[in-house]
Amino acid sequence: MSLFRPRAVGLTGALGTLAALICAAIAVPSPAYAATPTQLYASPSGSGSTCSQSAPCSLDGAKSKVAGLAPGMAADIDVYLRGGTYRLSQAFALGASDSGRNGYRVVYAAHPGENPVLSGATKISGFSLFDSAKNIYRATVPTGTQGRQLFVDGVRAQRARGPLNPSGFTLSGSSFTTSDSSYTSFTNPSSVEIVDNTQWKQMRCPLASITAPSGGGSSLNVDPTCFANNNTSVPNRGFPFNGAGLPKLSAISYVENAYQLLDAPGEFYLDSSAGYLYYKPRTGEDLSTADVELPTTETLLNVSGTPGHLTPVNDTDASITYTGSWSHSGGRSVGDLSNDVHATSTNGDSVSYPFTGTGIDVLSETNTDEGGIDVYIDGTKVQSVSAAGSSRLAQQVVASVSGLTKGQHTIKLVMTGGTYMLLDGFTVVPDTITPAHDITFQGLTLAYTTWTLPSTAGYIDNQAGVLWDPANANAPTRIPAAVQVHRGTNITFTGDEITHTGGTGIDLADGTQNSTITGNFIHDTSGGGVSVGDVDDYYLTDTGRMTTGDTVSQNWISDVGRDYSDAVGIWAGYTRDLTLSHNDIGHTPYSGISLGWGWGYASPCSMQSAQGLSTCAHGTIYAGHNQILNNHVHDVMSILHDGGPIYTNGGQGNGDGSTTSVLANNLVEVTNNTNNTNNTNNTNNRLYQDEGSSYWNTHDNVTRTGGGNWIGMWTPTIHDINIHDNYSDRSNYQNNGTNITFNQATIVSGGAWPSAAQDIIAAAGPDSAHQPLTGRIDDDDTAISYTGGWTANGNRGFGDYEDAVHATQTNGDTASLTFTGTAVSVIGEKNTDQGQVEIFIDGTSKGLVDTNATTRQAQAVIYSTSGLSAGSHTVQLVKRSGTWATLDAFEVTGVANDTNSSLTYTGASWHHYANRGFGDYQDDVHATTANGDSATVTFTGTGISLLTETNSDEGTIAVSLDGASQGTVDASSTSRQAQQTVYSVSNLPLGRHTLTLTKTGGTYLVIDRFDAR
Repeated sequence: MSLFRPRAVGLTGALGTLAALICAAIAVPSPAYAATPTQLYASPSGSGSTCSQSAPCSLDGAKSKVAGLAPGMAADIDVYLRGGTYRLSQAFALGASDSGRNGYRVVYAAHPGENPVLSGATKISGFSLFDSAKNIYRATVPTGTQGRQLFVDGVRAQRARGPLNPSGFTLSGSSFTTSDSSYTSFTNPSSVEIVDNTQWKQMRCPLASITAPSGGGSSLNVDPTCFANNNTSVPNRGFPFNGAGLPKLSAISYVENAYQLLDAPGEFYLDSSAGYLYYKPRTGEDLSTADVELPTTETLLNVSGTPGHLTPVNDTDASITYTGSWSHSGGRSVGDLSNDVHATSTNGDSVSYPFTGTGIDVLSETNTDEGGIDVYIDGTKVQSVSAAGSSRLAQQVVASVSGLTKGQHTIKLVMTGGTYMLLDGFTVVPDTITPAHDITFQGLTLAYTTWTLPSTAGYIDNQAGVLWDPANANAPTRIPAAVQVHRGTNITFTGDEITHTGGTGIDLADGTQNSTITGNFIHDTSGGGVSVGDVDDYYLTDTGRMTTGDTVSQNWISDVGRDYSDAVGIWAGYTRDLTLSHNDIGHTPYSGISLGWGWGYASPCSMQSAQGLSTCAHGTIYAGHNQILNNHVHDVMSILHDGGPIYTNGGQGNGDGSTTSVLANNLVEVTNNTNNTNNTNNTNNRLYQDEGSSYWNTHDNVTRTGGGNWIGMWTPTIHDINIHDNYSDRSNYQNNGTNITFNQATIVSGGAWPSAAQDIIAAAGPDSAHQPLTGRIDDDDTAISYTGGWTANGNRGFGDYEDAVHATQTNGDTASLTFTGTAVSVIGEKNTDQGQVEIFIDGTSKGLVDTNATTRQAQAVIYSTSGLSAGSHTVQLVKRSGTWATLDAFEVTGVANDTNSSLTYTGASWHHYANRGFGDYQDDVHATTANGDSATVTFTGTGISLLTETNSDEGTIAVSLDGASQGTVDASSTSRQAQQTVYSVSNLPLGRHTLTLTKTGGTYLVIDRFDAR
């Protein structure tokens, strides 16, 4: 094939050809000095130990093969997972022995063009009609099967649920009573749960029973232990574990999980004791052919080094021996571990503690009246330390011993000076710190998990998916994740999809360092999207055990908190040098980003007193130098209150104010109803720097759409924050902090953002290389420009796309989108209160469109046009009449050239050819001559087409859509024809899809353009 039309191109053409050779595929040939990776293969049906492409192993077989090869690694080990479903009854576990060596990595990657799915679900079949009047179907499952989620053809089903905020309930003791007697007919009442969503918390409890009061009606009797934890004895450990502790469970938002509540399509009920699964199908669902998945596994992937989670033992531990005149002081309210210490004032008094491990921290208090301590290990003096300090600081590591031989040891502390020696606790390091490390997970799908603890213990909420563990003396705990990393280093997740989970998506915990979560799609989770760090290691001074250096960037995180409404998109506890950047976070019931913990614990007593606190719990927090940059956070706070798009909590500054954390260049849009009711309330902030937030540089952020304060700092324990060069469409703010350098934002009206703000808006969220091609563009996409008084309205429950719309009541207000494509539709709402809108294409009016209708029609196509030239166009909607004009989305047929940064070319033979003169789109193509080379494109929409060249020297192309083979297409023809539709698919479910084209025949595979719709 001649790649160029013969012509006198001169130097320009020659340089164009040369440029093509160096502007080739993403997967370029490896340098001559780089070692060739070892390639292993696994498949869902794999077995043996060969792990070759023709004889793949199982996942565990590949793991064993890696463990044998790792010690002698001279190159990366690439484990390719073939497409299909890997059903896991327990987590795929990797540790230090499964890690990379000698500077190389172990990579678990999807085989090109295929979709390996790690699943924790059981596939359910055999449904039969159980109740024809109610259209309820039933299937058998093994007796005792536990699960709280169900998915039908990839769509989450709703656990059988009663109406929202049911009326008529009265709390009496630990029971909710009502005159409605229907509840007494509920079967399996101990499986029924009540849920209370209030302020920043979700609380839920199982029932102990349902009884009929003497006066009639029903009494929903809450499990007494759960009720105590959520009402009469709400855990309130104070700083640094939580703030006020309240609210408490006092009302019912809904009743859940009874067969008698199965009244809406898409609801299910699992009768575990009887072994039945009941489901009421949605319109169009055929349970004889549907893929019905019941998750039964909690975690799919567990990457863990040693040691695991470290928890201090209190000074009251029975193994501790005190010698001399020690006394115990409880209820001191100064921030001690468990609010107590042991103390002595006699030199020579000692305390001993036997432990098994490799190291130990001594937790005490530093203060002006404390002094010298000699530290002995196994009878040998190893340190002399001092607990003297200029002011009282609780839970300080006054001595730390490491590097011991793993085994039994005894630490002894002897008072040598000062007025007092205190002991608050010990933290034992039980094993050598050996992280799991240098492991990458690329292009995998991890889906279908559950979490069953709430079925028995309830949901004892603190805040933001951080809970109290009633089985462990109400210690803090978190919602488990489908992907858990404990004590990891250089663990990488890239291009993965985590979805349909019963808990959180990914969790980097227990001192995980220098690890990255980049370019992933995390959505439809019962808990949060991403968690980083912990809430009980604030006291650390050993940087080797801190959570440091992690990055969460370029991710798409949406629709989290589907079951647990306090969950957030990205949550971070105590972290250092964490970067959260260029993420798109949307459609959350609570906050978008929540970073930091500890409330006012790290703030001086003078600030705590100014806040009105009668006691001062004051210590240090190691967190600092964290960065929240260039994120797009939108459609948040749809259910709960007292949070925000970006929320910070507790001290930063590395514990001593030596560093500053940065909150900059973010775009936040508060598109919700429930959090915009009281403009003077501190719970209503777009940028919310909550209690104890300190040492932040908050600048160059854009906050728009919605009510409330553009920034809020409600109390004096918030301190040392520099706020400058921000932009907002609302002037309200709250500044009750201490040492705050506050500069009012540039206030903008009518959407007339200055160029600097427009640059922030344009750069927010994932960059172009991490953006899928888009057919459906949601109403809060950064590409849409609004002028006038538009509001954003989420959680309406009317069937809107992503359950949110933009709307305006002002005639003349506009919404505009500039796109590259050939067709566009305007998606809005029709209703009695809607009127006429005028549509413009490239500045030319296409007339008025009447959106008035007798009944509400969600996601209505109010205008559509096609046949536009393949290029840049602008569509504009202008409100002309009626009470409201509503925009839900634009749907475009978008054209992407072969050079689009979202396309991925795999293989060493791809080259880019420009200025060919053959009629290519934008006069260029990508081409390869190697069978097996592939091109992959991810898109959001319902269809896609490949338009490219056909010719006599082109041949067959294998097509894979969402990991499933679509057969082959043939690009050969008797003569060259440019921009021909070689492959096209339509009517896909609206959502994210991946198309891979692999060369299988002919001399060339040529890629010219993709049209996504």
